[in-house]
Amino acid sequence: MAKETKLTLKEARILTMRGYKIWWQENPAIFISVLLHNTVLGITPYVAIFFTSRIIDEIAGMQNRVALRNLVLMTLASALILGLLIAILNRWKSTYMSTIWRRQEAILNKKMLSMDFMSVDDSRIQDLRSQITQNTMWQSWGLLRLVHIFESVTRGLVISIGGITLTAGFFTATVPEEAGRLTILNSPLSTGLIIFIMLVAIFLAPVLTSKAENRSVKFAGEMKFINRYFNYIHTMTDSAKRLDVRMYQQNKMINEVRKRAGRFSDRGLGKDWVFGWASVIMTLSEAVTQAFIGIVYLVVGLKAWAGAFGIGLATQYIASITALSKGISTLVEALGELKNNAEFLRTTFEYLDEPNHMYQGSLTVEKREDNKYEIEFRKVSFKYPTVDTYALKDVTLSFRVGERLAIVGENGSGKTTFIKLLCRLYDPTEGEILLNGIDIRKYDYHEYMDIFSVVFQDFKLLAFGLGENVAAGVDYDKVFARECLEGAGFGERLATWEYGLETNLYKDFDDKGVEVSGGEAQKIALARALYKDAAFIILDEPTAALDPIAEHEVYSRMNEITEGKTAIFISHRLSSCRFCQDIVVFDEGELIQQGNHDELVAEVDGKYHELWHAQAQYYVD
Repeated sequence: MAKETKLTLKEARILTMRGYKIWWQENPAIFISVLLHNTVLGITPYVAIFFTSRIIDEIAGMQNRVALRNLVLMTLASALILGLLIAILNRWKSTYMSTIWRRQEAILNKKMLSMDFMSVDDSRIQDLRSQITQNTMWQSWGLLRLVHIFESVTRGLVISIGGITLTAGFFTATVPEEAGRLTILNSPLSTGLIIFIMLVAIFLAPVLTSKAENRSVKFAGEMKFINRYFNYIHTMTDSAKRLDVRMYQQNKMINEVRKRAGRFSDRGLGKDWVFGWASVIMTLSEAVTQAFIGIVYLVVGLKAWAGAFGIGLATQYIASITALSKGISTLVEALGELKNNAEFLRTTFEYLDEPNHMYQGSLTVEKREDNKYEIEFRKVSFKYPTVDTYALKDVTLSFRVGERLAIVGENGSGKTTFIKLLCRLYDPTEGEILLNGIDIRKYDYHEYMDIFSVVFQDFKLLAFGLGENVAAGVDYDKVFARECLEGAGFGERLATWEYGLETNLYKDFDDKGVEVSGGEAQKIALARALYKDAAFIILDEPTAALDPIAEHEVYSRMNEITEGKTAIFISHRLSSCRFCQDIVVFDEGELIQQGNHDELVAEVDGKYHELWHAQAQYYVD
């Protein structure tokens, strides 16, 4: 990937505003709840400061019991009301804030599902998606960080406004003439100098913090690797890997690899935070903050000592100026975060802006009750993006509904690529594919895909109900779902399940869920293809996980299962070809043979003859 140019402030602002627009469209209540909660939360300490200073003045001064009682009651009442409001608003805000990670995932997944499959299959897009995930895990950078920054900005604004309100009196309070040389504090020059020193201290601390955080941004690539590494280690405990990990003690190898990688040692990334410039900058930031607090106590103490105001107001000014400093610091840090975060938003929007290149078409696919469809490949060639060699070359082939077609060939011969083109997951690089004489690119994309049911070799079942898996939906025809499962050879197993179609697969969400074997999962996937009731059924290694008896059972039912439909088999087990009227043989991306089983076996110099006898030798003496 090309090295990215440094973002300008204008670009950062545009990316940030676009990010907030996405969140506002997703759910504006997130911002409203945060704003109201932070407003009340920011005001609350100032109410306490205000009443506390008046109580102190009353105790130190007139000591009017009625006035003191009223002040105490007002303090308690305001604390009670504001505390109740904060609790209610915090519950409301927390409800929305707890959903933002899932909402971000929904935004990203929605884009993934709307992309051309060729984009989804592209390693560049997969890398972008991985980067976004790693950025989120590394300090929530990207869209997620925008919500947290908004929370910081609103909190900083409210605290700053409250601090200014209660601090204003400090600068207008005058030292009496009898204070002697301390009357210099009344000078506009002195006031301006005090404000200047305070502002420098207030702004310098968050600027330094932002600089330190910027160094963490530079380590983002490193942290993405570390997160990816540890995530991978975590997956070593899943069901697909844990047997190998246990038998070969791979955990020892993982630990050794981790030790050799300096990233995970005290000489790695953490060193900069503990001993490097990042730690120096953070230390300076904290030193400036503490120095500022000292200046506040000194200046306020001098004016109070000189008689400009009493001890109560002195308490108010110290507390409010310190709070004001915190509010402004929060704002400055948030602005720095926005600039740093924009770098990660660029990655997010590169992913979200990925265009669809495949023409979607507009023609309606004819809904034929007799399923009379004909597919024709005309001199079709295809090569994957960024690859120079052809995966398929000059393929010409036609077949009608009702036929059973077997596609055979060695690994990498082009079989799966042929199916991807047929289903229009990709478009041909050269040539055209026709449905009933019309280029498939002219048909409505989703209507065209509806005429295919596919069981891919790496199919996935979800940890939901059996019936939901078969129907690929929540609402489904239970009678038909059961028929499809029986047709796929799963009827006997289903009869043993207490909850029938309502049984959850696997135990991810249900302790009573059922773990199914590879062969059982393959039957369920076949039932799902049957339930769709499409004109074409495509089975990629449909019996790979089945034992020979179960395989024979499935193929024996194939006439019944595929009645009135076109069945296309991709298989390495050539015994399945006996059930097919037509067989096509691929080799190095080219269609080199076509015919029925007997015809192709008879061609002693042909590829099919070679493949058949290579397998047959293990079954015949």
